[in-house]
Amino acid sequence: MALLHKRDDCYLIDHREYVTGVYRNTTVSDNEPTSFSILAKLFSIVHDKKLKVSRKRSRNSDSMNVGTASVKNIYLRFMQELPLKLKDSLMSKYKLLDTSDARDLSKQLFESTIFDIADVNGGNNSESSLKCRVQGKDFFIPHNSRFYCGDVKEQCQKLEGSKFDIVVADPPWWNKYIRRLKSSNEKLSYSMMYNEDIAAIPVQNLLSDNCLVVVWCTNAPSNIAAVKNMIFPKWGVQYVATWYWLKVTVDLQPLCPFGIGSNKQPYERIILGKVGDVKEVPDCQLVVSVPSALHSHKPPLLDILSPFVEVEKAQTLELFARYLLPNTTSVGYEPLKWQHESLFEEIDDKK
Repeated sequence: MALLHKRDDCYLIDHREYVTGVYRNTTVSDNEPTSFSILAKLFSIVHDKKLKVSRKRSRNSDSMNVGTASVKNIYLRFMQELPLKLKDSLMSKYKLLDTSDARDLSKQLFESTIFDIADVNGGNNSESSLKCRVQGKDFFIPHNSRFYCGDVKEQCQKLEGSKFDIVVADPPWWNKYIRRLKSSNEKLSYSMMYNEDIAAIPVQNLLSDNCLVVVWCTNAPSNIAAVKNMIFPKWGVQYVATWYWLKVTVDLQPLCPFGIGSNKQPYERIILGKVGDVKEVPDCQLVVSVPSALHSHKPPLLDILSPFVEVEKAQTLELFARYLLPNTTSVGYEPLKWQHESLFEEIDDKK
């Protein structure tokens, strides 16, 4: 992970820089190793000065809720002590397009990376990343990784007997964005799941005796309650903390203003639980990064999470994956989606 800055309750990370580290010296056929990274233009998320604060009043609250206020306060303290050179560095690396152009590029890539690869399994057992062909398409595969394409519940059943020390899930929560995609083009969407169906995934059988479980969650109160009161209990997991992913522009401004009540927020929740004994997990940590323009392309957290488990080389499982990570087993309908060669560019490893 490219950790740019750390304070007691805040991490600033560079998603693309992490990818650069993974795909440095990638094996491509019999050629000399070549270095790649994900397209820099996908991180060209710039501040929109025309963005207006929503004036819609919440039905339930006329003031900022406790969670939002905490996130905002951590962010403001973080910005006060952040070295100016870090901000300048992000600006110089990623201010390449207008945000609208980055999103147009994302849409093009989304449409061009729809693959019918259900029930395809594979991986890379070597210590270096590689570029390889899967059903006639070229993908980048990180070192020590495996993938299982298909229904998550069915694929988890195939993993019976395996035990994982860290489990990360990014469930397809019901939301308006995906419903709009489904209404316009069925191929551009994925199947959303009810909370009860997520809870029914046989995750409990895959957890080691001492395991950290992490769920990406929207800010919808119903989904937050479902993770804590339904999904975690069904999986045999004890809730321990809530973290927040703050999405910022290249000049480190929140992607949208901090909202009032139930209005749109510039952050998502990361809900953490445990089985057995793990190191103490602090509450209310903030992960700050410029988001990828690709839909549901979450920043990698494993380097932040690994220190909380008591094993030297944690076995990691990612559910509902759309891209691959080193030392990780990835399961979902589209774990290769953001691994396609069209998303990568060759880089000068000497820079």
